[in-house]
Amino acid sequence: MKICSYRYCSSSKILSSHYKNCIEKDCSLCSKVKERLRRSSEQAHKHKRDETIVITKQNMVQKITNGAFDEKMDIDLVVVETIDEQQSAPKRAKLQHVSPSASNNGILHAPVPGTSPLVLHKPKNKTVPKQEVSARVDEKIGVMRTNVILGALNVIDSNVKQENLLLDNDMKENVIDLKNITNGRKDVMVSKSGKPKIKGVSLMELFTPEQIKDHTESLKHWVGQSKAKAGKHQVIEHSENDNICQLCKVEKLYFEPPPIYCSPCGARIKRNASYYTAAAAETCHNFCILCYNEARSSTIQVEGNQFPKAKLHKMKNDDETEEGWVMCDKCERWQHQICALFNFKRDDSKDAEYTCPKCYVQEIEHGLRIPLPQSAVLGAKDLPRTVLSDHIEERLFKRLREERHERAIRDGKSFDEVSGADGLVVRVVSSVDKKLEVKPRFFEIFQEDKYPAEFPYKSKAIVLFQKIEGVEVCLFSMYVQEFGAECADPNQRRVYLSYLDSVKFFRPDVKTVSGEALRTYVYHEILIGYLEYCKQRGFTSCYIWACPPLKGEDYILYCHPEIQKTPKSDKLREWYLSMLRKAVKERIVVELTNLYDHFFITTKECKAKVTAARLPYFDGDYWPGAAEDMINQLFLEEDDRKLQKKGKLKKTITKRALRAAGQTDLSGNASKDAILMQKLGETIYPMKEDFIMVHLQHSCSHCSTLMVAGKRWVCHQCKSFYICDSCYDSEQRLEEKERHPSNSRDLHVLHPVDIVGVPEDTKDRDDVLECEFFDTRQAFLSLCQGNHYQYDTLRRAKHSSMMVLYHLHNPTAPAFVTTCNICNYDIEAGQGWRCEECPDFDVCTGCYNKDGGANHRHKLTNHPCVDRNAQNKEARQMRIQQARRMLDLLVHAHKCRTANCQYPDCRRLKGLFGHATRCQQRAAGGCSLCQRTWSLLQLHARTCKESKCTIPRCRDLKAHLRWTQQQSESRRRAAVNEMMRQRAAEVARS
Repeated sequence: MKICSYRYCSSSKILSSHYKNCIEKDCSLCSKVKERLRRSSEQAHKHKRDETIVITKQNMVQKITNGAFDEKMDIDLVVVETIDEQQSAPKRAKLQHVSPSASNNGILHAPVPGTSPLVLHKPKNKTVPKQEVSARVDEKIGVMRTNVILGALNVIDSNVKQENLLLDNDMKENVIDLKNITNGRKDVMVSKSGKPKIKGVSLMELFTPEQIKDHTESLKHWVGQSKAKAGKHQVIEHSENDNICQLCKVEKLYFEPPPIYCSPCGARIKRNASYYTAAAAETCHNFCILCYNEARSSTIQVEGNQFPKAKLHKMKNDDETEEGWVMCDKCERWQHQICALFNFKRDDSKDAEYTCPKCYVQEIEHGLRIPLPQSAVLGAKDLPRTVLSDHIEERLFKRLREERHERAIRDGKSFDEVSGADGLVVRVVSSVDKKLEVKPRFFEIFQEDKYPAEFPYKSKAIVLFQKIEGVEVCLFSMYVQEFGAECADPNQRRVYLSYLDSVKFFRPDVKTVSGEALRTYVYHEILIGYLEYCKQRGFTSCYIWACPPLKGEDYILYCHPEIQKTPKSDKLREWYLSMLRKAVKERIVVELTNLYDHFFITTKECKAKVTAARLPYFDGDYWPGAAEDMINQLFLEEDDRKLQKKGKLKKTITKRALRAAGQTDLSGNASKDAILMQKLGETIYPMKEDFIMVHLQHSCSHCSTLMVAGKRWVCHQCKSFYICDSCYDSEQRLEEKERHPSNSRDLHVLHPVDIVGVPEDTKDRDDVLECEFFDTRQAFLSLCQGNHYQYDTLRRAKHSSMMVLYHLHNPTAPAFVTTCNICNYDIEAGQGWRCEECPDFDVCTGCYNKDGGANHRHKLTNHPCVDRNAQNKEARQMRIQQARRMLDLLVHAHKCRTANCQYPDCRRLKGLFGHATRCQQRAAGGCSLCQRTWSLLQLHARTCKESKCTIPRCRDLKAHLRWTQQQSESRRRAAVNEMMRQRAAEVARS
């Protein structure tokens, strides 16, 4: 036997043999060996060898006999070039627009709406020789063998001693502490390269090879774009370029820039136009050039804040943000994160191992891995089910089966031969109690009539998902407002369909037997199912404003496909009416009318008073904002007349209008009510058909009350004549000639019909579902705009929906960690013990191990880690409970006046508030403590229902949210008014 004179030969052979034959996935020693080999290669490459070295098999065998490598290692004959550091093209870092808030490590992400998204995953410029690693499975023993091709002979010579020294030291370390890599997470493994392998970092880890093929083929079709743009991308696909994405075959793709609005006038700042910007506290205000020039003084005022013009920064609306990239750790090729369905928010360490679809399929074909189960990543079906979502789903699936059966009969095929809409999921993603405050001027006029100052209601967001090519895509969403039986008139038992939005990616794209698109059929059934649910709960009417979005604007889903046209008001109105006619046939809807006909005009038999106090008052509706503007104008005119001392109030309405309104004089608030109704009527009349009133219960023909109890008295000779018990009693006290019908000498007999099936209250059986991002449609739209979650193409809609589901399953983390009551140190996640009886008693594991909790009077239980990436329903519920606990603690800390409160978290929260009052950097300047405090205050303000809340900045934040919403409503009303002026001008010309 030959004895090698090299002292580290034996240990090197032992390690090589171990590395080759090890079958454990998470072997700590193999990970260490791999890391040392990588470091050795990097150090060797610093010599920058320029010559090309051919390594033959005989030379390798000679090196093996000298002790550098194991004799049994299989070495192939290759030619390798040494590469300069600046020429490592396969691992170039593809950069894009970088925001000022970028972190130092080169990784950008958007934790809050409005900031730049993650643009680069794992920025690397490694300077190692090219390596090709191929793996195969030995069928006899099931051991993976690795063929490693090294770069140069002198790489081995110059580093073999150092490498074996490192490996010899590693022999003394039998175990590697994996907690340092995985942070204690259960969904993380460690790969051979030492990188954390997070389950589901790419959604394609759940795909089969067939699904991956369908997804990659779909990327090249550019579904959603115009033919011109799609053709341009397809031309680029056939060009030879090393910088292109390996999936979509296109290099640079840019996001649609988020819209920027002028704070004073609310106008949208055009693309490439200049504007001025300024930061106020934690909000940002923008000023168009026109508003900047019109401000004659040296300051501009917005929301009570004065901004010196000299300190404003001039900007240009020309920013372009490129889509982010991610590199495969196996083949080192680059793909767009959107193409790869890569979830950068799941990558905590920013260095998770990612495998591209091509390498992934190869590993599956060689039996090296299997797709993850569908439960590894929570999807739409894992969202909480509610009574409402179940009701809509059951009805929708039943109607789809019937429709599919009808198409099969028409086409002469069997049921299975006809394509159907599969993979549909309906969920209520937000259901929260809110209060609608009446606008101040309107309330000032009607407060004498005991008009309520606010209306309680429940806001709900309903979303439809469909599984397309393995990805659950958000296709349809709507927001509704439910004013229950406990709400005062005029909103009692009313429902308002606030916003509705959809994108044109529904599958299959076929027509029903009636000729309408199957997509339309599904959306109609969702709305009819919701109306049916509302009727069963005891609601009496639903109100719909058929108002299409402005060109370039979005209601809920951000950035629609180019192939999807924005409907005009008449088309959108007909879309709603066709749905409502179906509901009438099913007797869900009993009557259709409009706001103007129901409240602004009276028939001879209608005895209801014409007053603005009877109009349903909804959040975001057209008439409340328009009425407030009109009342402000009335007060301004009245003030002008008082200043000019012209005496009595000038009569601005006709006697006919006064008689219609039931007014006899022009004094006080009654006159303002009459003037307001006349102006509102003149404004609404040209577009009255757009304000649809849907009656779920019969309306009294005398008092216009929607009847829910007692009897309704029906005339069989007249069409749609019903009166309530109260009006019937009054009718019987009249003389016969004054009774119904008033325009005929004949006397019609009224027949009683019992009103049954209407519950006494409208109590919601569903629990409250709080979601910060779906709380309002503005909040969700801001989330999508700030993170570039766009729906203009199917590829982006897939990725955006994946990220939306991630946000739904991972609510906002608490502002700070829990503190130990004994040692006052922070408690790491999953390393603490909590008392279930005391409201705020936590002990770290170290203190608990000292006495086992014997010093506390109650039993302590271990509270598990609340991992924001844990993909299970229990972890999701724990995150929600922890967020609620933080909000309760905020209220306690604000009311607590004890200097040494027994709860350490209370003292800590007070310390945060104290810091916020003294800090000069502030949250806008990047102070982490101020940002924590600010995020907690924002979360509280969104859920707070107290009109006079004393929590710091709560009322200011609410006022800012109201101001933002009012600007959106003003833009919407202005666009509608402009559309009506254009329509009137066209009619005049014709």
